[in-house]
Amino acid sequence: METLFEQIDLHGDISGLLSAHPQTPLVSLHHLDMVEPIFPAMDRPKSLNQLMKSAKADQSRLLQQSICYNHPKNWSFSLSWGYSVHIYEKVLAPSLLQVPIQTFAEWRKGAKPAFMMNTRGLSKNPCDIPHYFYLDSVEEYPGGGERQEVVTSYVRRFPRRLPPCLMRGSRSANVVEKILVISPVTRLETEGRRECCDIVQVEKENVTKIKLRPCMQYEIIG
Repeated sequence: METLFEQIDLHGDISGLLSAHPQTPLVSLHHLDMVEPIFPAMDRPKSLNQLMKSAKADQSRLLQQSICYNHPKNWSFSLSWGYSVHIYEKVLAPSLLQVPIQTFAEWRKGAKPAFMMNTRGLSKNPCDIPHYFYLDSVEEYPGGGERQEVVTSYVRRFPRRLPPCLMRGSRSANVVEKILVISPVTRLETEGRRECCDIVQVEKENVTKIKLRPCMQYEIIG
């Protein structure tokens, strides 16, 4: 399996890149001293230790993106496993969600091209601005003496402070405070292929549960 040796030749907030990471396994990150801490309200050492919690549980899924939808509420979910979850208050195509939000700046001003990847700009439209959730904890649950699944939890680190999306059929996601992601313990082996996910209904309205699974043949995953 091909692996990615990630060299961060960017400045500023690289959360946009890490939330839509290329579908190759992460080996290491370089030049992190030149960017902001990757988790809000944490310094660089604490941020790296937070990410390592996920890596220790399942390095094969670290930062791997999965996309799923809550159609009754018109919500789109973009998961970067072990790092973040974004909720959009409208249905967005996977081809758009796979493009990093340009939260970062180029390494050298005036460079052409500025980035070696496609990016999408920071929107002012509440329908195109996600609710941001970041990794809070990683738990491994046993079954029959062996671990059967890994549950990562993601919480808001700052309030959104925006009005809801006013598209017809959309509902505000402000009520969501925590997202739980259930993943199998089996290693993710298929390079370049995304896992799909389903929204699992839970009793508490402020908690959303997502379960990863292999994609079906008919599903468009990019």
